[in-house]
Amino acid sequence: MNLPVATPLAQWREAAHASLQRGELQQAAALFQRILEQLPDDVEALQVLGTAQLAAGDFSAAAQTLQQALQRAPELFVERLRLGVALERLDRPQDALTAYFGALRTAQNQGRWLGDDTTAPGLRDAVKHSMRYVDAGRPAWFRQVLEPLQQRYGVAQMRRVADCLASYLGERPVATPDPRQRPKFLYFPGLPSQPYYPRERFPWHAELEAATASIRQELQAVLAQRDSLEAFLDAPPPGQMQQAMLQSSGPQPAAWDAYFFYRHGERYDAHAAACPRTAALLDGLPLTRIPGHAPETLFSVLTPGTHILPHTGVTNLRLVTHLPLLVPADCALCVGGELHAWREGHCVTFDDTFEHEAWNRSAETRVVLILDSWNPDLTDAERVAVTELIEAIGQFNRASGA
Repeated sequence: MNLPVATPLAQWREAAHASLQRGELQQAAALFQRILEQLPDDVEALQVLGTAQLAAGDFSAAAQTLQQALQRAPELFVERLRLGVALERLDRPQDALTAYFGALRTAQNQGRWLGDDTTAPGLRDAVKHSMRYVDAGRPAWFRQVLEPLQQRYGVAQMRRVADCLASYLGERPVATPDPRQRPKFLYFPGLPSQPYYPRERFPWHAELEAATASIRQELQAVLAQRDSLEAFLDAPPPGQMQQAMLQSSGPQPAAWDAYFFYRHGERYDAHAAACPRTAALLDGLPLTRIPGHAPETLFSVLTPGTHILPHTGVTNLRLVTHLPLLVPADCALCVGGELHAWREGHCVTFDDTFEHEAWNRSAETRVVLILDSWNPDLTDAERVAVTELIEAIGQFNRASGA
């Protein structure tokens, strides 16, 4: 079918759809190629062209086209699957692995590919192949990280790290000693299972508490400019709804705001400059430091009537410390069903993989300084190992687009 160059884009698209309905994939791709000359970011055109290139055996071109489509529409899990096929045929096993994993994770997050009943018949064989590929390749990927650590420190020193990785990969159940403890990401076995940790485990509490007045003074300047605060909760990923985390017991909407010094390991330099004494103190503490992940330190601000509903944290590798700065009456923290009433200037450290909640039932603002530190029952070698492991997990997930 030869259409004049002047044919409107809408007619080209209509003709391409007609070709698809007749099963003429290559003809449809040729029409969409014309559309791409006019609209290089057209996702539908990139989808069809990449599929046609894959069917024709032009795997290099297919990989490039499908990657372009995914840059514009990362939620397209079928295109991620096809990208994995192209990369596997190009003998790029690590790239194929992350593409397949990203396809499966993206689809399953949208309720698809959970079984034959949620998988299109024409895709079932390819989806099952990708699952087998991931099941074989993903453990090998992470054990490559663990192997040199075992050589450096010894297998016995890395036993708990190896067990932690096995649980993360789903090869062994996450068996917490206490049913109240439900880590969302990574459970490290063999650590004490307790909601609150005794303060004598953290000799640096004294230094932090002694600086309460100077930290509070900098906080007051922050609160005088409310536009410097941001919502603590991230917006949900595309296609997913935000789980209800906040509830109001008063006339105004619930709000959990934050003034970050570090978030996901990234330093907020402007905030540090605005609160130099607080920032200097934090930088001198033994915080958990994992590039791209930790530390997370902030002024945590609960407006009047705000209730942070029960939830669990990501890992027991690190613990959470609160230094209460502004605590009106009728405010509390509850971890594992055990109530703790904040006292200004007195630190409390807890394991947030236990279900926990917090509330401000007063008519005033509540603020605590939050920071995370290593679980003191980890060895130095284990800290090094889990840092490298979590970095590798983050790199894998970013490469997969998951």
